Amino acid sequence: MSDRLIDTRADVARANRILANEGVLDAFGHVSVRHPGDPGRYLLSRSRAPELVEPEDVFEFDLNSELVKPTNSRLYAERVIHGEIYRARPDVNAVVHHHAPAMMPFCITGTSLVPVFHLGAALGAKVPFWDQKDEFGDTNLLVVKPEEGRSLARTLGPHNIVLMNRHGATVVGASVQELVFRAIYSCRNAEFQFQAQALGAIKPLSPGEIERAGKLSSLPTATHRTWEYWLMRLEKSGRAIGRAPGIAGGRRARLVTSKKKKVRGRKR
Repeated sequence: MSDRLIDTRADVARANRILANEGVLDAFGHVSVRHPGDPGRYLLSRSRAPELVEPEDVFEFDLNSELVKPTNSRLYAERVIHGEIYRARPDVNAVVHHHAPAMMPFCITGTSLVPVFHLGAALGAKVPFWDQKDEFGDTNLLVVKPEEGRSLARTLGPHNIVLMNRHGATVVGASVQELVFRAIYSCRNAEFQFQAQALGAIKPLSPGEIERAGKLSSLPTATHRTWEYWLMRLEKSGRAIGRAPGIAGGRRARLVTSKKKKVRGRKR
């Protein structure tokens, strides 16, 4: 296995853990990254709570969302979300599907999500809304069929995020660092918009502001700083992979656990 692939598998684990630590993911949701050496494949964990994902949990899938090498491990049912988006969007190199509490009021009501502060411009000029029922009738709301994944990818179109009616959201990025930035700050934007609407009419960013401020999410000065910050918060929580190696990742992806305090028994 190449060093680059080792680093990317570690970053898949780190992104899952960061987004869990920051409240975007809980027991559900998943992060993938396009294979660094083969654009026709992507890397995704086996079915596991995001906070627990380790590099060795990460497997390779083709764009049909089939395993490259067989495994007996349980897999995420909604992996077609990732495969169909990578197929439709050559510019996308990382994807997360989540059900963050900040997003759910918008997913339930269909209220438009718009950028309301400068870092919220990572949303982009438009956040499309996908209702699975329009094409597929009553379902269990999971995206498990290739045709459902393709429908979601079509609705996403060229945008950065798509809301899923009564379900959650799917976010894309050109890199795993940009993806994490966008996923977290889109949730912050949703929180601010919800709170501001209680005070009165909101004033979203102008198209020009969205275009200019939106570039922040891909600038190294933003993605490097935030990635290191969230890695440090993750390490402080005792759930980090490696020792906060920064953007370069780390070839040795071992789980860092907090040291157990020794308790000395009292003599009686």
